[in-house]
Amino acid sequence: MAAEQGRTQRNGRSDAAANEPRSSPCTSLKMFLVALSFAYFAKALSGSYMKSTITQLERRFDIPSYLIGVIDGSFEIGNLLVIAFVSYFGAKLHRPKIIAVGCVLMSIGTFIIALPHFIIGRYEFETSVRWVVNSTLNPSPCAMGSPADLSQGGKLPAVPPTGCEGESNLSMWIYVLLGNVLRGIGETPVQPLGISYIDDFATEENAALYVGCVQTISVVGPVFGYLLGSLCAKIYVDIGFVKMETITITPADARWVGAWWLGYLIAGVITLLSAIPFWFLPRSLPMSGPRGPEKCTPEQTSFIKDSPLLKHKYPADDNVTFIEMAKDFFPTLRTLLGHPVYLIYLCVTIIQLNSLIGMVTYKPKYIEQHFRQSASKANFLMGVINIPAVALGMFSGGLLMKRLKLNIMGAARFAFGTSLIGYFLSLFFFAMSCQNAKVAGVTLSYNSVDAVSYDQHSLFTACNSDCFCSASDWDPVCGENDVTYVSPCLAGCTGSTGSGKNTVFSNCSCVGVAGNFTASTGQCPHTDDCDRMFPYFLALSVITSFIISLGGTPGYMFLIRCIKPQLKSLALGFHALATRTLAGIPAPIYFGAIIDTTCLKWGQKRCGGIGACRIYNTTAYRIAYLGLTLSLRTISFIICIPGFILLSRQLKSEEKNGIHGALANGGTELEALRKEEFVNSDQSQQTSDNSTDRETRL
Repeated sequence: MAAEQGRTQRNGRSDAAANEPRSSPCTSLKMFLVALSFAYFAKALSGSYMKSTITQLERRFDIPSYLIGVIDGSFEIGNLLVIAFVSYFGAKLHRPKIIAVGCVLMSIGTFIIALPHFIIGRYEFETSVRWVVNSTLNPSPCAMGSPADLSQGGKLPAVPPTGCEGESNLSMWIYVLLGNVLRGIGETPVQPLGISYIDDFATEENAALYVGCVQTISVVGPVFGYLLGSLCAKIYVDIGFVKMETITITPADARWVGAWWLGYLIAGVITLLSAIPFWFLPRSLPMSGPRGPEKCTPEQTSFIKDSPLLKHKYPADDNVTFIEMAKDFFPTLRTLLGHPVYLIYLCVTIIQLNSLIGMVTYKPKYIEQHFRQSASKANFLMGVINIPAVALGMFSGGLLMKRLKLNIMGAARFAFGTSLIGYFLSLFFFAMSCQNAKVAGVTLSYNSVDAVSYDQHSLFTACNSDCFCSASDWDPVCGENDVTYVSPCLAGCTGSTGSGKNTVFSNCSCVGVAGNFTASTGQCPHTDDCDRMFPYFLALSVITSFIISLGGTPGYMFLIRCIKPQLKSLALGFHALATRTLAGIPAPIYFGAIIDTTCLKWGQKRCGGIGACRIYNTTAYRIAYLGLTLSLRTISFIICIPGFILLSRQLKSEEKNGIHGALANGGTELEALRKEEFVNSDQSQQTSDNSTDRETRL
């Protein structure tokens, strides 16, 4: 009776934990899987929308690319502030509710990002074109007057001069940065706590598939994020506040700013909705299937110490104080960082994520500048063509891992092989080049309008020497000779007819095509081989994205299974901390800084200073962008070599230890059997003697 009572007390906690969920374990786990997938979708949508708006933010706040990199990296700064502690302490608390709080914070941060639009004034851009009813009132672009006109750049401003009081408004991008930091703080618990929750309560054979499903949904989110970015980029930033017929630029213009704020409002609402299901999910679930020693492979047993009982997984109901958890933090972290295979994996993923994050962040801009596509079209292509290939690759990788039943070494080899194939295919991007736009005084001289060169050209020449023009303005016009001029004034135009987008400039002395000296608004359409090259670029981009993403899920499962289960949440959290600190924060900044060095024509702020870049040297842009991406991946492959050597040695060592342990266990079992046989024989002898005594007495 006492033994039975003791057994009841020992099992009381586990019975209470098992009775906590009111629904079946399978149903609750699937509900959590759906909720986590939606949260992944929401955070991926808002994150990809941020990347789709980088050119819009550059132009709206008149800032260079490296500063956009700082804003983009501020998301990782938010993660850095809390991720290690959330991952460690959150694993011992109510994980679903912590994820819900994170989703609410993400939503608030997204709304803060959109706030500057409602505070600052209307967007103003440089233009010589005005919307007037009587077109005969149009002033001459080439102002031939007194030298006093030079102080205004030789142009009559489109709006009355307002001094520099609007300059402080441009620093409103600080709100975007702070909102992104808050988004990063809110996103912190979603990945480590969500993935560890699934792996704790799913069966071994389903864990990889479930993680693959969640990772796939997280890649589907950017599809809608980029599509939302494409839609908002078509809408003018001040839609509803200005008459659209008075806007004299198109979405293809380098001065165009789309309704960037609208997408953030939509993303904020979606993120807020994703928090709701987590409030109703249980703290823990009963095990949905046996995960004892008979379910563990030899390699898992060798890597996962004390894995047979799995009782070391953070019991949700353990009464552990905060101080006790804090005391265990640094020794646990020291144990984690003492794992050589984990350290090598960490270094490789940090370098590869530097390459990936920098490439993805500026890929839409690369498409815009190199192939001269609008921001809307670049975002649309990223969302419809490129991202689905990544999603399919992630899902296929998880499915292949389950079908092939890859062990730890197999998962590592699979991830390395797919990355290496994608690396060799990416080398072909260097051959897909486009000639830069012909811009007089920037990419070619006024006297030689046939050959593009990147020598230092002068914007001023004899044909516009009589005009007082500003060299800092960007108001391009297309001459009849298919050459773009920086402004009508620098094209030497002395007259104009029409208004708005239909304005035609006349008597342009720098154009000079057989007596036809007219120019129209906007840059000239490209007439080189870019149209034929662009589909090949997209096709190769899809293929490489699919192949590289095939190794995503196996690589992630390798991270989970190469360490002890009680270190799982901390390992995932520290991995996210390290990659975001050393990849997510610096990569957009130094990629943006290197891209800035290829700028040929900078815009200028109202009160002076460098603004957003208007046109790039596409050849230098391609070499810098692709060269930096592939150089980082080359370094990561070199580091993989000692990683495979260490992994192989450790597997062999653990296998030998497993064999010795099995022999030792076998000897112990044999001794126990002998003792059992001896006891049984004694009992049989005693039974025989007793029966003989009874017969004698009878």
